[in-house]
This record gives sequence, C-alpha cells and structure tokens, in this order.
Amino acid sequence: QVQLVESGGGLVQPGGSLRLSCAGSGFTFSSYAMNWFRQAPGKEREWVAVISSSGDYINYADSVKGRFTISRDNAKNSAYLQLNSLKSEDTAVYYCAAAAGRGQGTQVTVSS
Repeated sequence: QVQLVESGGGLVQPGGSLRLSCAGSGFTFSSYAMNWFRQAPGKEREWVAVISSSGDYINYADSVKGRFTISRDNAKNSAYLQLNSLKSEDTAVYYCAAAAGRGQGTQVTVSS
C-alpha cells in the first residue's frame, strides 16, 4: 500500500537548521509531485512547498521562501525539505504528501 514516512524533525534553536526527509513506497514515486505541509497547534494546516515529479518546478509559501529548500531524489523514492534560519513560528508537525497519500508527520520545534 501507499506509504510516506517523514523523518528528521526535532528540537532546534532559533536560527538553526533541520533537514526533513520523506520516503515513499507502494506507488510510482517519480510520477507524482510532492508537497510539504505543516500544522501548528491550534492552527489550520499550511502548505509549505511543492516540487514537480521531475523536479523542474518548485514553489514555496511566502512564509518560508528564501529559508526552506525542497528537493527530491527519484532514484531513492525520497523528497527532502531543508529548513534554514528557523523561527519559533516554524514550530509545527511537517507532512509530506502526494496525490497518492500523506505521511504521519514529523515534529519540528524551534525554541531556545
């Protein structure tokens, strides 16, 4: 069955960095655009970034533009989200998602 598994979250100080990974299985990963979303406590889910199936189209939410970088490696059935210059307001559960399904998420906490 379709599986998307995120990893790489954790506790980081403001200004720090994390790299999130998303491993896909059970579907043709290279055929799907990949998105990252996040949801903070008490807030609605927010779209963060998208990368097309081939990687030639990328877009970001204004809130993360210039700080986050999305990428993928279709040979490894994986997508990534590099988070730099983290702020407290980036604290959330981060999910990867494709039309095929969505992962369970990984917690990112930005705090001193």
